[in-house]
Amino acid sequence: MVNIALFGTSADPPTYAHKAILNWLSSHYDHVAVWASDNPFKSHQTLLEHRSKMLRLLIEEIARPNISLYQGLSSPRTLETVEQAQRHWGTQVDFTLVIGADLVTQMPRWYQIEKLLRQVQLLVVPRPGYEIDEAGIEELRKLGAKIAIADLKAPAVSSTAYRENGDTNVLTPPVEDYIHKEHLYACQDAAPSR
Repeated sequence: MVNIALFGTSADPPTYAHKAILNWLSSHYDHVAVWASDNPFKSHQTLLEHRSKMLRLLIEEIARPNISLYQGLSSPRTLETVEQAQRHWGTQVDFTLVIGADLVTQMPRWYQIEKLLRQVQLLVVPRPGYEIDEAGIEELRKLGAKIAIADLKAPAVSSTAYRENGDTNVLTPPVEDYIHKEHLYACQDAAPSR
């Protein structure tokens, strides 16, 4: 059976940490489906279209044949995303939904969470600055989740560091260039670091 990792991200913008996660996923799954999403529990500064284009640049930079952007999977409701993935790939596929450790306590409030958890396995990616919430993991298991924790140490960088402090060290060069070309963030008014 084909194993597909479903990795939607509200990254605003995507960083070296997202690149590390995608690299790790590509070596552990047959295929990695990526899309930019709007998280209904967060406010987003940058339009989805721009975040999707930045993800495409990140994927192109990685250049692995089993990672692809599937922006059509994007939905504020993850259940709708999974149903779309099932229509696209069929039922002879094992889907693993990839989430950051920061979403563990939020997930029980997601739309039709129990139905969602019957259709996917969960992979929790550790995130610097966020402990794996064992009580949250246990609550998800009680809701029916089959959970694994990725053995990945992503770089301790975040989109917030860029948006709030203009820290370009968190960005890959193609993403940084795109931000400057499109004038996406207030902090981008500083000259590019390269």
